[in-house]
Amino acid sequence: MPLRAYNTLTGQKEPFETIQPGKVGMYVCGPTVYKPSHVGHMVGPVIFDTIKRYLAYLGYQVTLVVNITDIDDKIINEAQKQKTDWKKLAEHVTADYLDNLKKLGVTGVDHFPRATAHMGDIIHMIQGLIDKGFAYPAGEDVYFEVTKDPDYGKLCHRDLQQMEAGARIEVNDKKRNPGDFALWKGAKPGEPKWDSPWGFGRPGWHIECSAMSMKLLGQTLDIHGGGLDLQFPHHENELAQSESFTGLPFVRYWLHNGLMKTGDDKMSKSKGNEIVVAELLKRHQPETLRFFLLATHYRRPIDYSEERLEETQRGLDNFHRFIERFQRITQDSFHAITGPTRRQASTSLATSGNEFLRELAGYRQAFLDCMDDDFNTGGAIGILFELLTGLNRFADSKQLESGKPDAAVVADFRQGTIILKELSQILGIFLEPPTKSTGAEDRLVGGLMQLFIDLRAEARNSKNFALADQIRQRLGQLGITLEDRPGGTGWRME
Repeated sequence: MPLRAYNTLTGQKEPFETIQPGKVGMYVCGPTVYKPSHVGHMVGPVIFDTIKRYLAYLGYQVTLVVNITDIDDKIINEAQKQKTDWKKLAEHVTADYLDNLKKLGVTGVDHFPRATAHMGDIIHMIQGLIDKGFAYPAGEDVYFEVTKDPDYGKLCHRDLQQMEAGARIEVNDKKRNPGDFALWKGAKPGEPKWDSPWGFGRPGWHIECSAMSMKLLGQTLDIHGGGLDLQFPHHENELAQSESFTGLPFVRYWLHNGLMKTGDDKMSKSKGNEIVVAELLKRHQPETLRFFLLATHYRRPIDYSEERLEETQRGLDNFHRFIERFQRITQDSFHAITGPTRRQASTSLATSGNEFLRELAGYRQAFLDCMDDDFNTGGAIGILFELLTGLNRFADSKQLESGKPDAAVVADFRQGTIILKELSQILGIFLEPPTKSTGAEDRLVGGLMQLFIDLRAEARNSKNFALADQIRQRLGQLGITLEDRPGGTGWRME
């Protein structure tokens, strides 16, 4: 099927058609950098990094931009609370954010523009809105006048009165209308400030995204992404000011991801229920977190819990065991395989007289159908597990770990594994071997496990099967499984 994406603006799935054939400009709202990144901050970047990977797989040239809000009331207040410089705070938190993205395999972001580096673009846009009659100075502040935009509210599908009733409106006697929002804020004593035609101050939150996105991607974006909580007021205001400024459509497809939840609450710094990423990654592998975030369709909320993360890890372990199995059978590394990086027809597999190859073609097509249906990574991961089961079943039925299997059968097995590599790299997983510590504790555990394996083998050779079974059972109670293979006995932690 052709690619379809759900557009928040229209409330329906639409065929994906870009402004320039073969090119995609994608902008995603990033964090306000005043506290260390929590898990919720990783949802959007992981999702849209994966969307970029898939679009590139389809042959598009994609430019992905994620902004950094490095000046804001929250940053100023937190810096004062910590008795530190606001700029140093923003730089420190930004570094933490970028480091976490790197660990989670978010490698597709082409630009991380910072608001403080685009003051000229922001001021130019504000002046243009004033000149066109959509904004007005009020002292050293500047406001966008929402009643001047007849389409205001079209992203939320609500009129102005409904939005004002359901939102926390800043009370300010400088405003002409309660819903007018700040484009420029006059500086208070001691605050960071920049010179402008309206006096010293700094930009409002919404205007920075419009100015930076259009600077880097043009006046109309193909995709604008962000969390569902940004739909109003942030994205609604972005849309209003951008289209008022250019007279052109601002975005072709608005994509909003669901939010991270802990229990019944959204995860956020303001609620105090955030899980700091740097702390979480001390307990879980980055790949586990990425896999966890992609296992739910991006428009649905993600229910966070340690139990679900542990369940995710157990699922990943099945793939890692298969990767080890592939190496035992072929003597080749899964991570050295070069999987296709562009979508190609699989007619040769689908029409093959080989039943296993036709089965592989079916898994591959089902995975791509999920991704074509509004980037459904959750469904795609389900297909990936089905492919894994099919590969293991084939290896078992053909006894590929016993004796010397037929070369043609191994070639079919390799073909299936190449498909696993092709599809998993779209999701940004299994790109590198899992990180394993080489510290003294791991060497001790490895040595003790080999001792147990040797003792069990000696017991079996002496026909002391009761002792051999006891060793296996006691290890099983500790969550350790022994695996007897043609080349010897291995072990794994559950």
